[in-house]
Amino acid sequence: MTWPREVTARMDQQRWLAERFEFHRAHLQGVAYRMLGSRSEADDAVQEAWLRLNRSDTSGVKNLAGWLTTVVARVCLDMLRARRSRREESLESRPEAFRIRHEGVEPEQESLLADSVGLALLVVLETLAPAERVAFVLHDMFDLPFDEIGPIVGRSAAAARQLASRARRRVRGVATAPDADRTRQREVVEAFLAASRTGDFEALLAVLDPEVVLHADRTAVPAGATREFRGAPLVAKQALARSGGSRFAQVALVNGAAGIVVAPSGRLRIVLAFTIRRGRIVAIDVVADPERLHQLDLGVLSD
Repeated sequence: MTWPREVTARMDQQRWLAERFEFHRAHLQGVAYRMLGSRSEADDAVQEAWLRLNRSDTSGVKNLAGWLTTVVARVCLDMLRARRSRREESLESRPEAFRIRHEGVEPEQESLLADSVGLALLVVLETLAPAERVAFVLHDMFDLPFDEIGPIVGRSAAAARQLASRARRRVRGVATAPDADRTRQREVVEAFLAASRTGDFEALLAVLDPEVVLHADRTAVPAGATREFRGAPLVAKQALARSGGSRFAQVALVNGAAGIVVAPSGRLRIVLAFTIRRGRIVAIDVVADPERLHQLDLGVLSD
């Protein structure tokens, strides 16, 4: 059967678009993943870009990669805004302290992808406003100029630059303690996390002040459960008993000091803020309430 010339041309065009899209797929998935922090959502965003490509007349498009990047960015921005509006619903209202339910965690491949991006970076990105996150990712990670980012986020180029600048400050973290103090804080917090992961009770006691106090907010513990524990032995026991989520934990800046974020697949769930004096932990504040989490000033600890 011989197809009419216009049908053949359309089929050839579709085949060419499919080939070009597959060529750019890895790049588009990278853009979407850094914006969304979720492999499955990134796949959805890329798939939506493919659908929009098929519905659009791209005959006048000279830079298909740029066109697709813009489409993916806009899709991600819509997804981030929708996620932000239902943020509280997406978090369990009463998770057990330090513990993350594993049923909702996405495949191991996503964990590897998160590691390649940097878990702490994904956590900090999660705290940004959607437009800030999109502007920062497109400019700082993919070198897109602000005159192209502006229309995506519905702002001027200058306003997009300001969005990225604010995001950059959050990502880098605002230091409120001298570098030497923060280095020592990091060592203590890393020792606490390592001991929690390995179940080393004595190592935990070594970094806890004898009078240490652990306080958890209402969201971090089951209803009616004890929210405050005093004394190194009791706090160490609680840390070991609730260490199920430690594989998702990483040291990060929390309000300018070394702390711990628990974030399966880059989604912020729990933050541990530490008060450290003379090389010992004197207080631990466990934060799981969604509103409190998004009020924290989180940043990436530089090596």
